[in-house]
Amino acid sequence: MSAKSLMAGAAALALTAGAASAQETVVFGTNWLAQAEHGGFYQSVADGTYLADCGFNVEILPGGPQVNNRALMLAGRMDFHMGGDLLQAFSAVQEGVPVVNIAAIFQKHPQVIVAHPGEAESWEELKDLTLLIGDNGFQSYYQWMMKAHGFTAEQRQPYTFNPAPFLADKRVGMQGYLSSEPYLVTQEGGFEPNVFLIADAGYSSYATTIETMAATIESDPEKVQCFVDASIKGWYNYLYGDPSAANALIKEANPEMTDDKIAYAIGKMNEWGIVDSGDALEMGIGVITDETVENFYNLMVETGVVEEGVDYTASYTTQFVGNGVGMDLKTN
Repeated sequence: MSAKSLMAGAAALALTAGAASAQETVVFGTNWLAQAEHGGFYQSVADGTYLADCGFNVEILPGGPQVNNRALMLAGRMDFHMGGDLLQAFSAVQEGVPVVNIAAIFQKHPQVIVAHPGEAESWEELKDLTLLIGDNGFQSYYQWMMKAHGFTAEQRQPYTFNPAPFLADKRVGMQGYLSSEPYLVTQEGGFEPNVFLIADAGYSSYATTIETMAATIESDPEKVQCFVDASIKGWYNYLYGDPSAANALIKEANPEMTDDKIAYAIGKMNEWGIVDSGDALEMGIGVITDETVENFYNLMVETGVVEEGVDYTASYTTQFVGNGVGMDLKTN
């Protein structure tokens, strides 16, 4: 081998080593077990978007019943975390926890009420049913349902996350997650329930947010921007492209996920505009607007769920979203 070839080979090795050393491990924690509702993040891992765009080797840590990934972020062991909804963000501000929402993947909250066909054909007719609502739901969105829509505490019974009482009594409605309880009913009850999305009745919270520490935004805004942009691209590719590689990672992380469950969830997210609707249609997936956050804060103050005077503006920033990133990837 000539000296010139040796030099070229050495240069190539140096470039490879440099690229490897330039990779940064970034840890992102979800708030539940791996599922299609996390698909866009897995997509950007599977297709290499995080690595190609940012040089990030992203490690996704699933949450679960006994896992508190948010605490890991507070302890500095995680870079980004999947938040729940705006109530969680407002609560962090109230408690003095410097966590900031930097993107809102779900433009609509996927909380639903399900009913038997023929028993409630409209949101208003749900008032005539006994409703199974869990304690967390009773303290949050059900307070809004009572204040804004006239539902009552008397018609509510505790939900134990078991659909059996609902299946046994047609005059019972049940809380649910858009891609979970309706799916269970179709499998165990053999029928399609009527589904009412609370977002479409006015519950205007974002959900499935990306959050990070305020200190991270201050010290490394470029890192935050690249992670948000790459995640958004992953969501466009997951919903409108080929999700198979991401789904394989989801099933590997959560063996209880099956192809039919995943397909059902993707279909419902698209059908109901959970990710790509409203402001996202013009400004891109992940968008947060001042108007939406303010309106929801005021709604929760009126409902008595959130105390007046909370500095809700500290719970989020709009600086990393709303720029149309990834919209060119939308194929239909």
